[in-house]
Amino acid sequence: MSDAYASLADVLDRLGELTGRPGRLPETLDVAGLSYRTGIPVGVVVELLSGGRAPETCLAHRVRQRLDFIRESRRRPDGKRYSLDELARIAGTSRQWLSEWRKSGMPSLEHADRLRRFFGLPAGFFTADEPEALHEALQPVLQGLEAEADPLLRLRESGLVRLAARAPQMNARQLATLADLAEMIIASERAEGTGRA
Repeated sequence: MSDAYASLADVLDRLGELTGRPGRLPETLDVAGLSYRTGIPVGVVVELLSGGRAPETCLAHRVRQRLDFIRESRRRPDGKRYSLDELARIAGTSRQWLSEWRKSGMPSLEHADRLRRFFGLPAGFFTADEPEALHEALQPVLQGLEAEADPLLRLRESGLVRLAARAPQMNARQLATLADLAEMIIASERAEGTGRA
């Protein structure tokens, strides 16, 4: 098992524990949203979430597929598809170069990065293999579920628990500031939880 598949398997196991649906994650997670963020076709996302493997593809094919995915899934503000001319302008190149890129699958890093940034895509969007891309896209999902499962996680991560352990050495003003900070974190977590529901 490659490192990317091993890392993904660890995340899937943890997500299975947190959702109470091990082996049934495609029913629990937003498969279409994961596909949209990663450029991985929905069917492959489902296969990976089920513990399967993605079809082997070479880098050039993956880059071409992700460029086509952007063209199909991202829309202009008026709802229409971006033309090749518009994508070329965004990338800072010519339509001919973009057409060549679509054939060869080998863009320049600068042009690929311009497209990636314009569309708000994660680093490595064009080149990350499927298990690696899905692993990265699942990190915020995992963090959100862990925070729901352990409401004190945010306090521990922020260092407030260590600060509270030093409470005997704090004066009243410092303790009040610490309490205010803890309340702000808890209130923000509740607001985020309400917004997701």
